[in-house]
Amino acid sequence: MLTFVVGLLYLVSGRTVRSQGATGSRFVCNAIPPGAEPGCGYDPSGNRLQSSSPGEDELRNTIIVLRETILQQKETLVIQQGTIKELNSKLARCEAAADESPPGRSRGQGSRRKEYGKNTMGDLPRDPGESIDQLGKTMQSLKGRLENLEQQSLRLPSTNVSAGSVSALTPLPLELRELLRQRLGALETQLLRKVADLEEEKSQLYNETAAHRQRTESALNSLMERITELEKSNNAFKSPEDFKVSLPLRTNYLYGRIKKSLPEMYAFTVCMWLKSSASPGIGTPFSYGVPGQANEIVLIEWGNNPIELLVNDKVAQLPLSVSDGRWHHICITWTTRDGFWEAYQDGERLGTGDNLAPWHPIKPGGVIILGQEQDIVGGRFDATQAFVGELSQFNMWDRVLRPMDIVGLANCSAYMPGNVVPWVDANVEVFGGGSKAALEICEDRASDS
Repeated sequence: MLTFVVGLLYLVSGRTVRSQGATGSRFVCNAIPPGAEPGCGYDPSGNRLQSSSPGEDELRNTIIVLRETILQQKETLVIQQGTIKELNSKLARCEAAADESPPGRSRGQGSRRKEYGKNTMGDLPRDPGESIDQLGKTMQSLKGRLENLEQQSLRLPSTNVSAGSVSALTPLPLELRELLRQRLGALETQLLRKVADLEEEKSQLYNETAAHRQRTESALNSLMERITELEKSNNAFKSPEDFKVSLPLRTNYLYGRIKKSLPEMYAFTVCMWLKSSASPGIGTPFSYGVPGQANEIVLIEWGNNPIELLVNDKVAQLPLSVSDGRWHHICITWTTRDGFWEAYQDGERLGTGDNLAPWHPIKPGGVIILGQEQDIVGGRFDATQAFVGELSQFNMWDRVLRPMDIVGLANCSAYMPGNVVPWVDANVEVFGGGSKAALEICEDRASDS
């Protein structure tokens, strides 16, 4: 019995001890507000408990400062990386431009000058001085940006922060600064080399321009001397009258023009050598027009009509035939008295007539055209009436020549230039593709015979 009582007391006492031990080892969990630091400084309602230890507050403030410092340094590094990428991009473009430029002068300056005319991004500007100024501005801009980077590096906060103190300042990392200096140095070297090349090219272009100017002036001086010699000799032909005018096409723009005009005349004789095989009709060997009357004097063979002489727009048909492609000498005389006219071919008188604009004086101050018929004075030509062939020895007198004089001109036994219009090189102009060439008419005619 005693034993049973003792055991019961032992069992009851053991449970009491275990209950006290379990009660002393319990853990209490409290809620932590979002974003708060983990710890035991909060009551069950979530409010922060006031720490009785000042060391814990100081440590907590230090941790917050370090976190803000790290975030600032991350932002600074991102900015610096962007700047480095931009500098690398500029350096790559400069290196590409340096590679595209010729390494020496082996291609010559001619190819470089040809490239100046292109409007592309990789070509040099036309003015080397402008390139030098632009490169200088780029260099100054890059230097300014490097200085700004260095100044920004001096303002970067360091990670070495003492407890309860303000953050200190530290420079940019040494490796990054050294890399920037090397890149900028290489870029500056390339830019200076480019400037030197442009200066040298500018000097060479100036020298070439001066040499070209000297050659041009020398050529002009030689040309002026040649012109002076030709003027001294009066013309480029063997004799002033030994030339011909060629009008090879039936157009309205090939013609010759006599510089001299006519005085008022009451008679005239006009003689010339001509050669034509045009068909139908040789066209208009010459015409004389005055204000108010474009057909003052005209010699024309138009279409299938015979050769006609017009005086004051009055017409007489002439019994001449000169379209066989050989040289022929023709002379026409006219006098205002009764309007009497004569027609000679190769020294032989083939026809005469009268009542051709009788008592009409030839008006002065007009224009003599070789090879075209005038609708207005000096112009408005018709291609269908153009002369096709060659002319020479066009002379005009203000009187009627004797038959013996005309025969002498036709057989080359006499030379008698016109007293109103002589056949002289300096007196004849050609236009529209007509030409003048040397010709000794009597020798050429003899070879045709």
